[in-house]
Amino acid sequence: MSDTVGSGHLVSWEGGFLMIGRSDAIIPMHAHYAIQIAFGAQRGIRFRLSDAEPWTEYDGVVIASRQPHSMDATQVTPMIVLFVEPETREGRVLAQRCGESGIAGLSAEEIAGVAEPLFKAWRDERSLAGVTAAAEAVIRSLTAGVEPAVVSDERILRATAYIRSHLDRPLTLEEVAEVACLSPSRFRHLFVEETGMALRPYILWRRFLRVWELMTARESLSAAAHAAGFADAAHLTRTCRRMFGFPPSALQLAAPLRADTGDKSVPRGRDATYPASSPPVRSHLAP
Repeated sequence: MSDTVGSGHLVSWEGGFLMIGRSDAIIPMHAHYAIQIAFGAQRGIRFRLSDAEPWTEYDGVVIASRQPHSMDATQVTPMIVLFVEPETREGRVLAQRCGESGIAGLSAEEIAGVAEPLFKAWRDERSLAGVTAAAEAVIRSLTAGVEPAVVSDERILRATAYIRSHLDRPLTLEEVAEVACLSPSRFRHLFVEETGMALRPYILWRRFLRVWELMTARESLSAAAHAAGFADAAHLTRTCRRMFGFPPSALQLAAPLRADTGDKSVPRGRDATYPASSPPVRSHLAP
């Protein structure tokens, strides 16, 4: 695999995560906990579920949690990969689409109505809120309008806030349950009920989101690893390879999308693949 696998933006929300931009290399065989939705600006994204299989071309796909796969999106610039936690409401619906095969093709008709608004929000609007809303609309469309769970229990809100502020060290079920003033068994049940996710994958999910945030802010790999609770940069790199098929250093991260929803009239640059105000920059993070 080449030193760089792609360039673009990373956008996250509770239970979801988006990569959008350009793919520069084939992603080797890997498997991750999240369900994956992937498609490009045109037909041509390719997948295979083992190295012995031939490539199959799709308009788009949904890939089941923990399903080994390899991806070639080098011919569909720009491209989108959405990750959805399988224990969320939307994740459970998407899992049903995959069935026993582990992969389900998406038709051109299914993608047509939702892909362009997402590409347009990223290309023209360039706001974090706009891209997030368009990404969530893709998931709603592919799950027959299922709305995400909204955490409302004050005890779980305290727990998730505690997790996000203590990602730099190990966290146990007993410790987080105590913050919520619940027994571990009661907390475990209520946490899944409110968030749609078990505690352990939630914490790992938050650790990775923290890493991507720090990478975008140009932190060193070592600093990002420690701040997100990984033992060291090597531990982060091994985990990232296993979950996503590439090390964190292999992404060229664009500057963060605008947090506000203000002026959208900034002119486009020469490269239509990227917003003019957010050119891709080579990550200096080395494994």
